[in-house]
Amino acid sequence: MVPPPTTENERHRPQHRLAPGERLTFGRSARDNDLCIAHDGVSRKAGEIGAQGVFWTLSNLCSHQTYVVENPEGAGEHIKVGPGRLDAPVPFEFSRIVLPAAGDLLAVEVWAPRHDYLRTEGGPDGDTTAPAFSVDRSKRYFAVLAALCEPRLRGAPHAPLPTVDQVVDRLRPGWPGASRTSVQWNIDYLAVKLRLKPGPETAESGPRLNGKKESLVSLALRFDLVREDDLVVLTEPSGRIAR
Repeated sequence: MVPPPTTENERHRPQHRLAPGERLTFGRSARDNDLCIAHDGVSRKAGEIGAQGVFWTLSNLCSHQTYVVENPEGAGEHIKVGPGRLDAPVPFEFSRIVLPAAGDLLAVEVWAPRHDYLRTEGGPDGDTTAPAFSVDRSKRYFAVLAALCEPRLRGAPHAPLPTVDQVVDRLRPGWPGASRTSVQWNIDYLAVKLRLKPGPETAESGPRLNGKKESLVSLALRFDLVREDDLVVLTEPSGRIAR
């Protein structure tokens, strides 16, 4: 883990390594903690990190402040650890603990061991499971969705979403015929395809969907429908993206 920078160690921030089963306390008091964070807005004994094999835990020892653990690689993915919460498991490989401190937001970076994933050569016999969201990465609607998600996938999880005109400009190198009308049509199509609103053939049109772009991006990022690797579709030459 790497503590927040100070004026003394801004360039060479110390690192602390924990073996499984080891714990590290942090807070303002140098006498009572393994890691001292010298800031008046940090509690004397603010929290404790525990190493647990392939994941780690965070205890919030503050009685009044919520901590946020961000996944910098997760396009806004985060968990909240409320005051007094003990041993909250954190599933991210790379994390950033954000400590609110008297108007400042102090970041403590934590790296966990590389996660293991199940590898299978083939599934059992029988019918395959239907996908929750069926998207074709070669279609133009996916390029529109990728353009909407791009700012938040590039490391700015709270970035404002691009306007329709900005999406048009972003897509024109690979889709010369892109226009406000065609992009908006694809946004409306995505809202129906991803079941955010009923289709036009239904008897009831349902309530008006406000914040349509925000809803699409939130869903796409939450379920990994668009990943950073998918942004390559924004640079595909004309003709590679199907209608």
